[in-house]
Amino acid sequence: MKNVRAMMAAVVAGGLLLAGCGSSGGAASSDKVYEIGIAQIVSHPSLDAVREGVVQALADAGYEDGKNINLDVQNPQGDQSALTNIANSFASKDAVVAIATPTAQAMAQAVTDKPIVFSAVTDPVSSQLVDSWEEPGGNITGTSDINPIEEQFDLITEIVPNAKTVGIVYSSAEQNSEIQVELAEGAAEKRGLEIKTATVTNSSEIQQATRSLDVDAFFVPTDNTVVSGLEGLLQVAEQTKTPVISADSDSVTRGVIASVAVDYAKMGTQTGEMLVRILEGADPATMAVETQKEPQLTINPKAAARIGITLPADLVSRADKIVE
Repeated sequence: MKNVRAMMAAVVAGGLLLAGCGSSGGAASSDKVYEIGIAQIVSHPSLDAVREGVVQALADAGYEDGKNINLDVQNPQGDQSALTNIANSFASKDAVVAIATPTAQAMAQAVTDKPIVFSAVTDPVSSQLVDSWEEPGGNITGTSDINPIEEQFDLITEIVPNAKTVGIVYSSAEQNSEIQVELAEGAAEKRGLEIKTATVTNSSEIQQATRSLDVDAFFVPTDNTVVSGLEGLLQVAEQTKTPVISADSDSVTRGVIASVAVDYAKMGTQTGEMLVRILEGADPATMAVETQKEPQLTINPKAAARIGITLPADLVSRADKIVE
């Protein structure tokens, strides 16, 4: 596998160097017009923020859509067959941005000789996208939104100190969610908590799956299916007066009580900056996968009040953002 990745990386790097021959580097100095495909698995605020951040980072570096780049932005809205078709159509692009783990996996299958920059991928090694975090080894690299799971479960115990059980609703089709459930089970065991799970195959099943869990709190991982249909889970949680903590901060704006999470807008910018470096000659095979080191605490006191919870004063004082 490593030899194949190395060969592909050489092809990718060689192609980009040929494209840039005769220039002195940078967007403005090249006559090349890059065809760039951007795909995200489904629409929800966090992934939308990543996409917008990528486009902004390109613009900030002088890459303007319709001028020296042509952007092809696609969204299959969770349809796997449509995602496969999009991936196949992107095989002729000069570079691809793949937002979320299922998107990155589909692109990796279809696009083997052009650079792919992923974003919002939980664990690129377990998802078989790269050889290692430090040395991806092929035509793929990017940014990870791997959860600060210990901090997230500290948040659960701080908000619900008497909790014994935590429920997780997630998509059985998303490997990124399976990884997060495993991490959650480890964090929960350390704190004497029991994890109860219910799986869904699409967003229409979220309410029923949520109702099937009798728990003291819910944890919502960065599961694209569940986050896209989050209102269904929140409706049931408010009816049962069960607090919800999420792995992404955008969900707090939608009614989750609190989150410790990466900033997806910043992640989009970070991803776009990696793509710029690749367009200007960097080799994805040797570009380490990047993460964010300082997650943000976001709280929603009004959402807490709706289910009869007053957030601890110390928690409120530490918050990076308070949703009004």
